[in-house]
Amino acid sequence: MVWGSRKSQRIAFQRGIEARMVAIDGTWSRRCQVADISTTGARLIVEEAVGGLRIKEFFLALSTMGRVWRRCELVRVNGDELGVKFLKASAPRESGERQQGNAHLHDDPA
Repeated sequence: MVWGSRKSQRIAFQRGIEARMVAIDGTWSRRCQVADISTTGARLIVEEAVGGLRIKEFFLALSTMGRVWRRCELVRVNGDELGVKFLKASAPRESGERQQGNAHLHDDPA
């Protein structure tokens, strides 16, 4: 099923990729499958009911260790399918401490 015009090309997974939706405040989580994904969003298949949950914004954990994740905004619901767009992270605040902490990443080792 195609939902509207796409801004970027999607990669579809034949069997889906296991993932987990997690509330921004950590009060709930649900297992899901990533049916397709792009740089701007994804189509998820939920395995458990999401009715009554605040799912306007949530994290999508793409790894079991939680190291790969995206902050999502719900765009559409069609039965057990959710369309989400990925929210871009805010630019880090520029502070002297932050800049000094990252300075070593760009220096060549002596």
